[in-house]
Amino acid sequence: MIPSFKLVRITTVPISLKILLVNQMKFMANKGVQVIMMSSDGPEVKEVKENENCEHLIIPLTRRISPVHDLISLIRLTILLVKLKPSIVHSHTPKAGLIAMFAAWLARVPVKIHTVAGMPLMVEKGFKRWLLIQTEKLTYFFADEVWPNANSLKRFILENKLVNENKLQLISKGSSNGINLNNYTPELINLAELDKVKASIEYNPANFYLVVVGRVVSDKGIVELVNAFVQLQKSKPNLKLVLLGDYEPDLDPIPAETLDAIKNHPAVFSISWTNNVAQYLSICNLLVHASHREGFPNVLLQAGAMKLPIVCSNIDGNNDVVQHLETGLLFQVSDTNDLLSKLEFALNNPNKMKEMAAVLQSIVKENFDQKIIHETIYQNYLRLLESSL
Repeated sequence: MIPSFKLVRITTVPISLKILLVNQMKFMANKGVQVIMMSSDGPEVKEVKENENCEHLIIPLTRRISPVHDLISLIRLTILLVKLKPSIVHSHTPKAGLIAMFAAWLARVPVKIHTVAGMPLMVEKGFKRWLLIQTEKLTYFFADEVWPNANSLKRFILENKLVNENKLQLISKGSSNGINLNNYTPELINLAELDKVKASIEYNPANFYLVVVGRVVSDKGIVELVNAFVQLQKSKPNLKLVLLGDYEPDLDPIPAETLDAIKNHPAVFSISWTNNVAQYLSICNLLVHASHREGFPNVLLQAGAMKLPIVCSNIDGNNDVVQHLETGLLFQVSDTNDLLSKLEFALNNPNKMKEMAAVLQSIVKENFDQKIIHETIYQNYLRLLESSL
């Protein structure tokens, strides 16, 4: 029997702990696991510590390629892991994965796991793509197991020969964390903040609201989305666009004309990242997810649970959740015209969109309850610990 063990859960930035892995560390702690969270510093650290009720340590990680900074982080993390002596180090996000798996290997940690939830290299070309492929291979080499959070990601890893198949493990039906169905069930929606949410978008039930959840960056398909919306809105003045997320110009800037439309178009509402995603989903009419790359997108599960119709790009990750004309609409990635045609279909066929949304809601409830995903992860921890003895 495996006694209580020490688990280090590490991401590059704390917002990943807050959003991508919410409640997972708390679940493990309630199982008797000693959980230590790690990430770079940020405004989310305080909230993460309070929500998960677990210790958090600062590791100075950056999402950018920075050899000197990364070497310093590697040394610091290796020394820290030697002192902490965890049984498992489990990383999430590319930079944290590379540094954590190498440091854990140097520190002789018994079990090393990296979750793959989307890879930047999928949209890169030339030397940068080659460099990112090499870093992924290094990460997987030092890990004992690699957990892609979608079948499509698993196929991509195998097709590109990034690691042997015997190191790959898909958790449940996919997803890194599942979703808390209590938070994303229309009948259980928290109404306390709903009036504020409605006021933020000047809500009028006569309007039709498209909602986008995620960072406002080119990589999320914002440019083609805004272009399609501006064209469509000319003939449909009751159409509104709600952007939930922060602009990150340092990492992935968008063109000036797109930014101008976001700031000044009277039908566009740009809302900084909020904890009231479920409330926005409850009053909007269609989720649009135009991302260029994904792992296993939680926002599609959230919208699915809320029975909100979906239009999304046909990329790995998205098409693990949405099947075209069965559970939503898929459009050709980066194709403004195709996106425009799918939006027009959605507007002209509301009953068909609602039927597909109902099908997806049943699938999400059956397969992606957060409690099921967390228990599956815990059982895999025990399996790997037992095999390491």
